[in-house]
Amino acid sequence: MVKLIALYRQPNDKEAFDEHYTSVHTPLVEQVPGLQKLEVTRIVGTPMGKPAGYYLMAEMYFADQASFEAAMASKENRAAGKDVMSFAGDIVEMMVGESEV
Repeated sequence: MVKLIALYRQPNDKEAFDEHYTSVHTPLVEQVPGLQKLEVTRIVGTPMGKPAGYYLMAEMYFADQASFEAAMASKENRAAGKDVMSFAGDIVEMMVGESEV
């Protein structure tokens, strides 16, 4: 599987971030063609009990590279990308990975 990983650093206004992420951004992401699974993890700390530099991690799973590429080229993904830049462009880092089972 191929996945797009989005790591969000700590937002200035967590409540506003959560509201937008849940009510606007997630529904946009869920419309991306070929998306098999969306997994969202709220970061709560580190093993040593220190505050984490990241607030949230989202993993978007696709069957294979071709499905991923088609999804990235879709109008639905462009809408989700435009949205993420509008509310979290300064705190998000994205990467692509291959999941090994």
